[in-house]
Amino acid sequence: MLSSQSHILLALYATLFTWGVTALGGATVFFCKKLNQSLMSLMFGFGAGVMIAASIFSLILPGLELANQLHQVSWAMGMLGFLVGGLFILAIDMVMPHLHINHKEAEGVKTSFSRKVLLVLAITLHNIPEGLAIGVAFGASFLGIEGSTLQAAWILALGIGLQNFPEGMAVSLPLRHEGMSRRKAFFYGQASGIVEPIAGVVGALLIKNVRSFLPFILCFAAGAMIYVVAEEMIPSGKTSKENKLGTIGVMIGFAMMMALDIALG
Repeated sequence: MLSSQSHILLALYATLFTWGVTALGGATVFFCKKLNQSLMSLMFGFGAGVMIAASIFSLILPGLELANQLHQVSWAMGMLGFLVGGLFILAIDMVMPHLHINHKEAEGVKTSFSRKVLLVLAITLHNIPEGLAIGVAFGASFLGIEGSTLQAAWILALGIGLQNFPEGMAVSLPLRHEGMSRRKAFFYGQASGIVEPIAGVVGALLIKNVRSFLPFILCFAAGAMIYVVAEEMIPSGKTSKENKLGTIGVMIGFAMMMALDIALG
């Protein structure tokens, strides 16, 4: 079991890692001129598969197990947390102005922001539940919950970090294509991930001394991540009816994350 403060530091370190992978993806702007749509479809699908598996094995199942230990109605607690997490991101999605990849029309409240800023805000929106989930996972390991180990938290951070690479690319390369300098395109690409360390620390702080509420929080983080998968990542991996790479990526990402979580977590 971790000390009372170390889980917060570990959540910070883990989300700094995921931010760094976002920056690494953004750095491809120094070597590439434009997005390879086939590669991006595969990578977004892979990221979606990773996040679905992480939501199930690292968040929902430990949350339900803890709810049973606490003699709560596990199915009700899990369903409530999951739906509220999705509704939370939905509310942000409806308010925050942003532009999804491969879309022409912006979403959220009307604004005078440029397409470049709106694109960065879209990826930033994705990173909120990812950072939150990592923080919650490390917090759960601090409380010694069955199924929520320190190894499982690091595996979750690794999985989210892997799928952050294409997100960094998806910001920096389109910005370069629109005429922005490579340095500025990289800056905005990595900046989209800065919210993850903030959300990670918030997630770790949320679960401190709230064991009875933790099943809800774990499923809340899972619902938030699944909303992002359904709203953006899977559609981004499906660029045409004939393109099956996104679907293949989902299968590979889910299988890899499931194997890692079961074998090492």
